Amino acid sequence: MLLDEVLSGLTPSEIDEAIALIRRIRDQGATIVFVEHVMRAVMALTDRIIVLNHGKLIAQGHANEVMQDAEVVSAYLGKAAYA
Repeated sequence: MLLDEVLSGLTPSEIDEAIALIRRIRDQGATIVFVEHVMRAVMALTDRIIVLNHGKLIAQGHANEVMQDAEVVSAYLGKAAYA
């Protein structure tokens, strides 16, 4: 299943419900490709993350590892947040 920014514009409680629904679908054996910027959902639902910046692969791996990658932090949080 391909989900592209499906959580955009949802309230926090709607996001919680969507995370639960996506988790149930995944737990039934479906493969899900999830394009999303809501980081709590990304962290809750992913086994593996691939991060692109301007079309270039900058990181891939387990969520916790990727979220600590300096290039990912710089690209998505800004250099000041990384420093």
